[in-house]
Amino acid sequence: MIEPQHQVIAPPEPAPIVPASIVDVRSDKLQVRLAETAAEIDAAQRLRYRVFYEEMGAKPTAEMERLGRDFDSFDGVCDHLLVIDRGRGSGAQAVVGTYRLIRRPAAQRHGRFYSAAEYDIAKIAAYPREILELGRSCVDASARNRPTMQLLWRGIASYVFHYDIALMFGCASLPGIDPDALAAPLSYLHHHHLAPPSLRPRALAERYVEMRRLDAAALDAARTLAELPPLIKGYLRLGGFVGDGAVIDHQFNTTDVCVVVKTDLVTDKYYRHYERQARDGGAGQ
Repeated sequence: MIEPQHQVIAPPEPAPIVPASIVDVRSDKLQVRLAETAAEIDAAQRLRYRVFYEEMGAKPTAEMERLGRDFDSFDGVCDHLLVIDRGRGSGAQAVVGTYRLIRRPAAQRHGRFYSAAEYDIAKIAAYPREILELGRSCVDASARNRPTMQLLWRGIASYVFHYDIALMFGCASLPGIDPDALAAPLSYLHHHHLAPPSLRPRALAERYVEMRRLDAAALDAARTLAELPPLIKGYLRLGGFVGDGAVIDHQFNTTDVCVVVKTDLVTDKYYRHYERQARDGGAGQ
């Protein structure tokens, strides 16, 4: 998951609605598209609350607990990617997955990117091409399977393709707040997947936690990679990197790393899928 920051008083105004046709990926009863209505954004916030607070034990604000919603001020400027299970109807219960997508214009309207509360992302923000911050990723427990996750990634690829995004980034989480208990994954990420200096975010000084806790020779790299959270493994499969330093998130009981992904592999895969569709006569996704 790419996680939350907090201190919220009331739900924000809904984001400007974006045409769903920007993303429309379908497989059997599942569809991935952007939220079109305030009610669909509300359903995403409800799902986030169930996963982050009720299932994973994060600590909600009083207002979040009263409303049963996870929300913050970024919800009013971002795009909300939804996984909809049409077999569950058309209401909030049909939203089984979500991702929050923040492009540079949205961050400018808000005043910053979300990750800037944990990391110095100046090098990323200065990148000359389009960039995208990913966050608030979650899937309902009943839908956590390969088809759902593949469709979600195809939705992200479609969005990246549409806006010609060159670089994606965001805060991804390891469970727990004891860096020593996470010495193997943190050290593995530092030794094997550290971002190049030109793109490397660094944890803010007051929040910086050293990731290099074990020597590379002391690690079982294959085993450690296999035990990483699925989302982080997904980013690494796309050639992703991590920033310098981890950040402890006490409210969400997680240890965060900043992930950076050049989108070449994402868009290449989408191009191949798109070309195959055209070759096969434009069959529906």
